[in-house]
Amino acid sequence: MQEFTVIIEQDEEGYFIADVPSLKGCHTQAKSLDTLMKRVREAIELCLEVKGDKRRPRTHLVGVQKIAV
Repeated sequence: MQEFTVIIEQDEEGYFIADVPSLKGCHTQAKSLDTLMKRVREAIELCLEVKGDKRRPRTHLVGVQKIAV
């Protein structure tokens, strides 16, 4: 079993957007987090199937910071 870092954001319309940085072009969206997690798992499986196991070099998420300007 492989583990992937997933970055989740919410847009101005309320959709949750998931991006998998180590799989180029692997992203999905949904109205709820439950649905998003199902879809991102499917997206990862499809990306691995289509691309083989061609992942970008491993990166580790360091953190997220909000900055007020």
